[in-house]
Amino acid sequence: MRTGGCQCGAVRYAVTGEPGPLYACHCRECRKQSASAFGLSLMVARKQFEVTAGAARSWSRATDSGGTLDCAFCPTCGTRLWHESEGGATVSIKAGSLDEAADLSDAIHIWVSRKLPGIELPDSAECHDEEPP
Repeated sequence: MRTGGCQCGAVRYAVTGEPGPLYACHCRECRKQSASAFGLSLMVARKQFEVTAGAARSWSRATDSGGTLDCAFCPTCGTRLWHESEGGATVSIKAGSLDEAADLSDAIHIWVSRKLPGIELPDSAECHDEEPP
């Protein structure tokens, strides 16, 4: 089981089972929401994700690929916690909110066409210029 939550501890979650891939997204929106060079998202099945304490708030935004994303955050400290599409089968956990750090060695890098100058990716990394299907 993996657990995580916001900075202040008001919202907590748990994930049962094995997660899907870890993505390092270099799109403009992920850079903005993470206030960093890229955002980290760990994909999990919706049925394996559970809020265990508190209640997140959310807002919706358009994505670079043309979809809509619901973005969950702590109403107290503002930490972004997960993203999901309406009716989607997966939840995209913001990997920085996990209690144990995510292993980036197998991260899939997406939207590398928009990565910041100076960011060097490992030769062995799976990379996509945009969002894969």
